[in-house]
Amino acid sequence: MRNKYMKRYYVNKNEQANGDHEVHVQDCSHFPDSENTYDLGLCSDCHEAVIKAKQVYPQSNGCYYCANECHTG
Repeated sequence: MRNKYMKRYYVNKNEQANGDHEVHVQDCSHFPDSENTYDLGLCSDCHEAVIKAKQVYPQSNGCYYCANECHTG
């Protein structure tokens, strides 16, 4: 059963200047173009989403704006 508090997360296929692939929620103000995202599915929080993202892109990080709790700078 899906938890109503789960959100759908995505990771940007394009890396940032520092090599990070940012993890976003769908309604993020800095959400990348949809063709540049990989759907991570429903996650309970950004920590779970970053773990999933690291399976695809080992250098993944939470977005400063929508997943700040998981943003490591």
